[in-house]
Amino acid sequence: MIALIDYGAGNLTSVRKALAAAGAAVFTPAAPADVAGAAGVIVPGVGHVGSTRTLDHAGRHAILERLDAGRPLLGICVGLQWLFAGSTEAADVPGFAVCQGMCDRLPDVEPATGARQKVPHVGWNTLTLARPSRLFTGVAPGSHVYFTHSYAAPLARATVATATYGVEFTAAVEDGLVSGVQFHPEKSGQVGLQVLRNWLAGVRRTS
Repeated sequence: MIALIDYGAGNLTSVRKALAAAGAAVFTPAAPADVAGAAGVIVPGVGHVGSTRTLDHAGRHAILERLDAGRPLLGICVGLQWLFAGSTEAADVPGFAVCQGMCDRLPDVEPATGARQKVPHVGWNTLTLARPSRLFTGVAPGSHVYFTHSYAAPLARATVATATYGVEFTAAVEDGLVSGVQFHPEKSGQVGLQVLRNWLAGVRRTS
């Protein structure tokens, strides 16, 4: 059973539907203690990274306990940004800090050309696979996925895929049991479903 964390950052319905299509049984914990026993944990989210402040000490501890028990963690969109040390969008809100670096706002001006670009970055964009990873097994380089975000994570040791919108940013991380994607797999068609299936395969391996 996968614990889908609800910290008030958007409608989880589409994520639940995508996970069901990928073959997962999902529940939403009513309290941090309910995370105990989950085979894997997903922290999704849209909007402002400040929403993650509701993941207080008890919530973080519950997720960390699952990691310590050998259970995988996946962050989606704001959930990926939460895996980093923090974000300039809400500098007073600490991230989970399993990945190094601070998330920052995408530029309003394309640095190479000086042309203005619209922020947030909304729509389909190309993935560049930085190195082999379990998360992208069966996903072709140059595949398109769906993004909607104004802030992005920097390139880091855990980066396994990047995308470019004015600047190159981390589109996905994978480091042991910790994974995250900036794009929305639940809105990314067959590529997104494959990413979810790959993550769920890792959950089964650790169960």
